[in-house]
Amino acid sequence: MSEPVSGDGEMVPGKPDRSIGMETLIGYILLVGVLSSIVLLLVGTGWHWLDTRTLRLDYEIKSKNLWDFLVTSFTTGALTPKTVVDLGISVLLLTPYLRVLASMLYFLFAERNWKYSLFTFFVFSVLSYSLFLQ
Repeated sequence: MSEPVSGDGEMVPGKPDRSIGMETLIGYILLVGVLSSIVLLLVGTGWHWLDTRTLRLDYEIKSKNLWDFLVTSFTTGALTPKTVVDLGISVLLLTPYLRVLASMLYFLFAERNWKYSLFTFFVFSVLSYSLFLQ
């Protein structure tokens, strides 16, 4: 393990660096999001194939934004193959959103870099608008 770095960029001897770097954090977020989405999509598609013996999913997205999509998909009460596929799509759509949120929080609290915090807040706001409000 490397030595931690002080606020002025110098190494601090004697203490191991236990912090997670931003690249590592974002890498884990992307990895977990994409792998979770793949698993959910494969499970939903496999379940659908076992029920119908076809891989064709008749899919129509009627909602305008992710929030409407989530509400219409998961308020039916029954767990169906389409619901599992919908969850996989939702996880895949939310993965970059969580990546930007983690970057914004990292720049704001760990790095205390106000310029990058402001930039990532702007990107986060645009993504929030396009995913949930438009």
